[in-house]
Amino acid sequence: MDGTAATPRSARLAQTTSVAGVARPSIRRPATLEILLSILHSRPALALLAALAAAPALPATAQQLAITWDDLPAHGPLPPGETRVEIAQKIITAMQQAKLPPAYGFVNGVQTQNEPASTPVLQLWRDAGLPLGNHTWSHMNLNTNPLADWEQDVTRNEAMLQKYMGDADWRWLRYPYLAEGDTAATRAAGRRFLAGRGYKVATVTMGFGDYLYNEPYARCVAKKDSAAIARLESSYFAAADAAIVYSRSLSKALYGHDIPYVLLMHVGAFDARMLPRLLALYRERGFRFVTLEEAESAPFYRNAIDPGLPSSPDSLEAAMTARGLPLPPAPGPGLDLDALCR
Repeated sequence: MDGTAATPRSARLAQTTSVAGVARPSIRRPATLEILLSILHSRPALALLAALAAAPALPATAQQLAITWDDLPAHGPLPPGETRVEIAQKIITAMQQAKLPPAYGFVNGVQTQNEPASTPVLQLWRDAGLPLGNHTWSHMNLNTNPLADWEQDVTRNEAMLQKYMGDADWRWLRYPYLAEGDTAATRAAGRRFLAGRGYKVATVTMGFGDYLYNEPYARCVAKKDSAAIARLESSYFAAADAAIVYSRSLSKALYGHDIPYVLLMHVGAFDARMLPRLLALYRERGFRFVTLEEAESAPFYRNAIDPGLPSSPDSLEAAMTARGLPLPPAPGPGLDLDALCR
């Protein structure tokens, strides 16, 4: 997934009150709470809450999360003084220190031509024992390009994946922009093509628009605006936290329990900066980290593991829509990221 386009699952002063005639200052709500309240006060959310009330309670701990990374070896603009290799090393080190299982990185081979200095990221990833998968050569959108061109873009990436992965399993595909085809016929034909080449699909069931933060971060670093960077950090954590509530609520409405979630992340500079604290947040929320293979062994992902099967909803949102259940608004940044540090 690319930081230049939004996806359909992308995640976004004290006042005075009076109690019994006595004025007192109210407590400012945290950013996470503001986002959650904006979701929960919507009409679709109220209908969803009614459905949730009838379902069994979610377990308080041990829900599973597989972290995946898009756009290797280069994503988003570089802040002054940073390199692609340094960004990748920060991400790898954070995952190692948190003792995460191996996480797939999905490759756009064209970046080795666009930014040759980013190429060592792929070997760095492999040397850390982390697997690579296919994100197409040029991050081609199947919804806006001919199927034959998209198929060629998939296969063009394979020699590079074979070079770095050897006998390990690189036949996992992450659709760029999560776009699986704009018609039923294109979607079915694309799936047949993937099945014929032995691919599995790396579905996404949790995300919070992390890619949105990398460009404003680079601008703010260039301007040395530490206050703005602090605002980015607060918004990033709030969006991640709200996305946890959002995805778990959809899973409960659909199945009465958590499915193992697959989290979409990007190898950007701000993601690297925030990752140690982000992983701590997920652990605080009761998540146990698993591999992509473990997560997608759950029944929800059956048609992703075997694209030769008929197409089925590829996200929790799509599953909700297929069942006629109301969707609450997806959480967002709660901050005008495009205007920051201009």
